[in-house]
Amino acid sequence: MTGTGGTGGTGGTSISDPQGPVHSGGGDQNNTYYYSIGPREPLVRAGVDRREIVREHRRRLAKCFVWPGGYARAADRLARPGAVVLLEGPPGIGRRSTATMLLVEASVPGSRIEELPTAREEEPPDPSPDDRYLLDLSSIGDSDYPTAQRTLMSYRALVEESGARLVAVTPSGLEWMLDAELAPLAVHLERPNGRAVFSRHLRVRGVRFEHEQLDHGDLPHLFGTAPMRELDRLAGLVVQARDRAGRGTNFEHWRDESVAAATNWSQQVAGDLRQHRGAEERALLLAASMTSGGPADTVLSAAHSLLGVLGHPQDETPRLARAGLGEQFEELSLAREDDGRVRFVRLAYDDAVRRHFWENFPDLRADFRDWVGECMELPGLGAEDRARLVARFAEQALMTDRPDDLHLLIERWTHTSAEGRLRAEAAAALELGLSHERYGSRFRSHVYQWVTTARLAPDLARVLTVVCRQVMAVTHPEQAMVRLRHLALRHENPEGIKAAARSALLELARGNRRLYGRLVHRLLPRAGPADGGLEVLLALLDPAELRVHPPWKAFVFAWRAVLAGKPARAWSPPVQRWLAALTLRQAGEEVLNALLLAAYGDRDLLNQLYVTTCDWADSEPVDMPEGLRAQRDDRARTADRFCREIDRAQGVGGLTSASGARGTKGGP
Repeated sequence: MTGTGGTGGTGGTSISDPQGPVHSGGGDQNNTYYYSIGPREPLVRAGVDRREIVREHRRRLAKCFVWPGGYARAADRLARPGAVVLLEGPPGIGRRSTATMLLVEASVPGSRIEELPTAREEEPPDPSPDDRYLLDLSSIGDSDYPTAQRTLMSYRALVEESGARLVAVTPSGLEWMLDAELAPLAVHLERPNGRAVFSRHLRVRGVRFEHEQLDHGDLPHLFGTAPMRELDRLAGLVVQARDRAGRGTNFEHWRDESVAAATNWSQQVAGDLRQHRGAEERALLLAASMTSGGPADTVLSAAHSLLGVLGHPQDETPRLARAGLGEQFEELSLAREDDGRVRFVRLAYDDAVRRHFWENFPDLRADFRDWVGECMELPGLGAEDRARLVARFAEQALMTDRPDDLHLLIERWTHTSAEGRLRAEAAAALELGLSHERYGSRFRSHVYQWVTTARLAPDLARVLTVVCRQVMAVTHPEQAMVRLRHLALRHENPEGIKAAARSALLELARGNRRLYGRLVHRLLPRAGPADGGLEVLLALLDPAELRVHPPWKAFVFAWRAVLAGKPARAWSPPVQRWLAALTLRQAGEEVLNALLLAAYGDRDLLNQLYVTTCDWADSEPVDMPEGLRAQRDDRARTADRFCREIDRAQGVGGLTSASGARGTKGGP
């Protein structure tokens, strides 16, 4: 599901869960993101712009969304400043996408929409009147619901006081547990028209059809009973059927094939497995479903690996006396294409096979997890093959409520023994977990546990840094900043890890005034010489990399900490760059006021500011960025003005010129 905040302004933020069950255009997208590993940058995203992904999902949300019953009542309540709305209703009707649409439509230019954590972390949000918040409690169980409601109440108080808006999705079936204080905020949603949902998804995908062609077979039943995510998936299957069939076919052909794939394949798989009871046959079938699209040799290797993980005894029959690979594929309705890659003949049959094994062999799910981990090392799998394997495993693990399987594999793939070979796959697995509608918040909490309580393996720290920077920062920027700050400041982390996290942290704060202020606020208690916070504050104060005007109070407090805690040689360069920015009219007079306020009452600091200013006026530093180079006369005029202000702050008569001031200025 996707929603996004206002499109204008630097403060806009989006929420996106592209694999969540919705009827908004997201659905079971199974988006696979490929990562590449380079010698200089350990992990970089290859050709994927997360912000564009979020924008695209927002566009699909707007095009595909169908109002459920109760939407207008919820929208009317949310129109009031400080409103908090709770959405109730049965699962599968698109409650989360409804929450997102409500927030999108209640947004104003420059506002942001952000998802709140279900468990309070180290600091509460700091809402403004334009902020819009989503809180998804739909996956909370009855034992955790009372605690979650207390968290909701604390958020409610902040939202009402600030004039922001909040929409919360409550757990289905637990309406009886809702606190009496929150009950008046609840709005019950009813199932949207399934036919309209399916029709919109088809039209958005460019599929032409006649209205009466939807009155066929199982479709009317699906419209009334299937979860919205399944209707979205069914529309996607129609597109796949169209693309596979080519010319000479029509919508009715695509429709029938896609409905069969969505409704009949589970029975077909069960029937096929009754015909293929041998462990070797079943292992080959599951291996083909997990590596579909991969080389034939790799499918066979994966099947052998599965048998080994399960402890199955080797077949003593001589290899030449057994069926050849092509014969085995034919018996299992597998096709080996001209390029040597293996695919299932039936549309989406591989998905049904995977689902069957995970649903019907629950005692083997841990073995399946270990097997997938081993398959990553198969030599025939390329980067895209491994990415597909990660996505397919993640889908099954999360569908069967086993997010910890992903956590475990992420740790294994980033363990020192893996020697960095599977960082990309670990990052892909983590992104899929973070993007999952039901378990996204759990993965964000797990990342928090990793960065705060564990002694991290270097490769896991690299993965967390990149994913926080490129994934979580787009959808949950404040939570990403919290995690990056821990990575950047933990003494146990190697300097290279801390440096990469600092870079990511600074990139976030330099482009968002709110995050800039929040980061300064959190760093001030750690502004001691040995804590590392001063280094981040000093980097924040350099105007060369800033993309926003820093918030006034945070700017002053940061300068006060840096001037008091660092030697003049450390803070003189950013002071001189700010003076240059002021001279070139890239900054306003508040810069001078901030520096004076930060040093006020400390004569030594004021003297050092004076000397730094005179040095810059006399000779521009060689490391001054090209965009901040100013003419000597212009520098002198700015320096004269600032030096007079410094003199006034010390109760000394101002000088008329900064030229030669170093030789004539006496101590106060």
